[in-house]
Amino acid sequence: MLFSRTLSFALVVLLVCFSEVSQANVEIKNQSPATKVMQCTLPVFDDIALDIPEVVDGSIRISSLQASIEQDQTALFNGSVILVDKDQKIIADQLSFNRLKMQIEAIGNIHFQGKQINIFANTLSASKTERSTEMTSASYQLDGNPGHGTAKKLSISRDGMLSLVDSTFTTCLQEVPDWQIKAAEINLSSTGDFGEAYHAQFRVLDVPVMYVPYFYFPISKERLSGFLYPQLETRTNTGLEITAPFYVNIAENYDATVTPRYMSKRGLQLQTEFRYLMDQQSGKIDLEYLDNDKEIKSNDDSRYLARLQHIGTFSEDFRAYIDYTTISDDNYLVDIGSKQYNSNDAYLYQTGELAYFGEQWQATVQLQDFEVLGDHQPSYKTLPHFELSAQQPLNFLSGQFELYSEMTNFQSSEKDQVEANRYHVEAGFTFPIVRPAWFLNSEVKLMHTYYRQDNISDGSPLEETVERTLPKVRIHGGINFDRQLSAFGDSYRHTLEPQLQYLYVPEEDQSDIGLYDTTILQDDFHGIFRDTRYSGLDRIAAANQFTWGITSRLLDEENLEIIRVSLGRIQYLGDNNTDLANDALLTDNGNIDNKQSSVAADLFYRINHQWQVSGDIQYNTIEDFTNKGQVNIDYQINKYNLIQLNHRYTRNVSGDSLEQASLLTSVAINKNWAFVGRLTQDLKQDRSLETYAGFQYESCCWAVRIAYHRHIISNLDPASDITEGREEFDTGISIKFIIKGLDGKQSAIGTQEMFDKSIFGYKRPYYLQN
Repeated sequence: MLFSRTLSFALVVLLVCFSEVSQANVEIKNQSPATKVMQCTLPVFDDIALDIPEVVDGSIRISSLQASIEQDQTALFNGSVILVDKDQKIIADQLSFNRLKMQIEAIGNIHFQGKQINIFANTLSASKTERSTEMTSASYQLDGNPGHGTAKKLSISRDGMLSLVDSTFTTCLQEVPDWQIKAAEINLSSTGDFGEAYHAQFRVLDVPVMYVPYFYFPISKERLSGFLYPQLETRTNTGLEITAPFYVNIAENYDATVTPRYMSKRGLQLQTEFRYLMDQQSGKIDLEYLDNDKEIKSNDDSRYLARLQHIGTFSEDFRAYIDYTTISDDNYLVDIGSKQYNSNDAYLYQTGELAYFGEQWQATVQLQDFEVLGDHQPSYKTLPHFELSAQQPLNFLSGQFELYSEMTNFQSSEKDQVEANRYHVEAGFTFPIVRPAWFLNSEVKLMHTYYRQDNISDGSPLEETVERTLPKVRIHGGINFDRQLSAFGDSYRHTLEPQLQYLYVPEEDQSDIGLYDTTILQDDFHGIFRDTRYSGLDRIAAANQFTWGITSRLLDEENLEIIRVSLGRIQYLGDNNTDLANDALLTDNGNIDNKQSSVAADLFYRINHQWQVSGDIQYNTIEDFTNKGQVNIDYQINKYNLIQLNHRYTRNVSGDSLEQASLLTSVAINKNWAFVGRLTQDLKQDRSLETYAGFQYESCCWAVRIAYHRHIISNLDPASDITEGREEFDTGISIKFIIKGLDGKQSAIGTQEMFDKSIFGYKRPYYLQN
């Protein structure tokens, strides 16, 4: 498998004219509306010699209305002349063939048809001996490719190189092209992969705007070293930005991209990306380096980001995974920005993992750390973390015996922070029974955990050694009822899907155990049916509870979901675990009550093919307040135009409540123009968080994107010297030009990139995910 990357002109002077090419390894986070189909019809030429048998050897077939022979050496043909050999076909008004010199001369309305090109010319001269062809006053069209142009003289060499003198090249199909290259000489490779131009003018609407002595350019998707499309942008944080990526095709399984990035406020940064692919191993190394930030007057320290990503398999059972990032300072992403992370990310990955997957057992060895940005509680490193799990099927009730164990060493970068070794094992039986109309899953397990904790401060409730053994019983079942329903002249299928779960875990005081990798999970509708309330093992919540839930759906004749409503709640049978209720993890979370949890509800309503409403809520009915909630309204005018409005509320985020509203729209104004706009408002503090407005014009051979953005800037390290001069908002304008068709295709570029350049992004539908 080879990498795929589209290249552009290899000339620095052209950089400010074009925009950045989309890279093959870009990860698309959220899908934008459908891209409007561009009607860019390429000229198609039929076979000009359909009635003449195909030639597969070195012979030549010629047909015409009239023919004569001179001196038994030269054959003359007149009127609708068609010549066919193994490599080419020619139509002309007149043609002569010298059988001794193996020379062909033709004049008048010439149509030359090769394997990858169609050429129209006034005269043609070809030598079968030298395997070369020359034409004058020619125009050409690449086969299956929008590339075309004219030439005063056109030559095809023995190796298939196409040479054009006093020539033009463009991918625009109109009579007066929007852009074209006019050069003293243009050479197109025999493979149809790239072209070279000498003494060239770049012309817009046939007006010269730039002269370059030499450059080369791609005409297919084959990888080629050279400059990619540059990018021109202005931002409050960086000033005027010009990036000029240069792609290096090292080998079929190695490549690199080196990008100088000039920032008028901060200086010149160098970004490098190296990618590799070896058998079943692949990865990339990214390095961003700014030697001296001109915006920081108090020091001249360098600022950088480095990231290694690798994924690979060994045989069919082993998998390796690495994602390691390091950064110079907490505000690097805010001040300078990076494609590796978002500016509001609060931590960076530092993970290495080796896993084995067998039929009945699996094992994982993991080294993990997070580089936490800003004033947050330091995280623990797991150096290392071992996991082992096994399953043994039983011969009754579709059951199986399950074993899970782990050993973890928690280390801290803070000298006064507690460290620990944790050993955990749980074993038990599961009996899943699934039928079309109902299901019943049962499990009985025993969980044992041992802690050895070090560096405990005086007065701490933590103990050096702690053992915890707890059983767990879980029974989860549900029934699916459905019936046919007629309403408003249409037939529907109505379902009623009640489910009930019982969970029992005895209460135990765990205040003598530190918190190393544990946090509380959300109690949305799906979350209330979990067998744990925490993400880690440092807390196992006591449970003697029933969870009930019911879902009702309405589906049309095509089995398309029209309405879905879900409602559920946890009912506690005994006193809640008061020790855990007072734990720092659960402080003011609003979900704890002696008898019941908050109500969790989920709603989806497809009003019609255009309108859709979705939302969910976690509501405390005892104290009458909302813990979390969101509602999302989508108006899909058609597959190219949409408007989305969403509102989200969370009662407790690090001690503060959060309430935001967002409006997003994407409009295909016509076949060429599109608009994307976003507005996100903080309703609690009555301020704008993000504003974006972008227009895009796109034709069959070029596109331009002009966008305005303004978003709030996070200050992750207020005490640092690198905060000086920071504005509250980052505001800027970006302009991108894209030359289309150089890769042989004219497909629409769409507005996906405009959707991705956002703090919050476009999501359809939006859910509070666990």
